[in-house]
Amino acid sequence: MKRIAVLGSGTGSNFQALLEAENLGGEIVLVISDQSGAGILEKAERAGIAHDVVTGGGLCERILNRLDGIDLVCLAGFMRIVKEPLLGAFADRILNIHPSLLPKYPGKEAWVQAVEDGASESGCTVHYVDAGVDTGEVILQARVPVLPDDTPESLHARIQVEEHRIYPEAIRRVLS
Repeated sequence: MKRIAVLGSGTGSNFQALLEAENLGGEIVLVISDQSGAGILEKAERAGIAHDVVTGGGLCERILNRLDGIDLVCLAGFMRIVKEPLLGAFADRILNIHPSLLPKYPGKEAWVQAVEDGASESGCTVHYVDAGVDTGEVILQARVPVLPDDTPESLHARIQVEEHRIYPEAIRRVLS
C-alpha cells in the first residue's frame, strides 16, 4: 500500500474529501501543517492519523526530515511555496489542487481573480508541483461556470465541490 502525506495550512476540506474517498490507491499516514491552529490537524487527530506542525525557517528541509517512507505528498491548501530540498527528493511525487483552470489565475485567491476579471468559467486543477507557482504539469481539471450573480464566495464554494471530486481521482491515476 502506498503511503501518502498531506500538507495543509487551513480547515482541511480537501483532506476530508481524501479521507472519505473510496479506493484512493494509498493510505494517508501523515498530516503536516505550518499553522498550529489549522483545522486539518484536528481532522487528522479525529481520524487517528499522525500529524505534526512545522514552522519557521528551513521549512521544506524540516518537512522532508519527517517524510521517511512516504511515496506521495499531496498539498491540500498548503499556503507555502515548496522548495528544495523537498522538490528534488519528491520529484514528480508532489501534487497540488488549485482553484482555477491553470494556467489562468495562479497564486492566491484564484476565485476572486476570476470574478474580478469577468471570466465566464473557472474551475480547479490537480497538478504536479515544480519550482514555479502553480506551473507544474496538469493531471486533471474540472470546469465550473462563473454565473452572472456570482460573488467570490459563491464561486469558491462551487469550485470546492469539484476539488473534492477530482483530487481523489487524480491521486488514483498517479498511484496506479
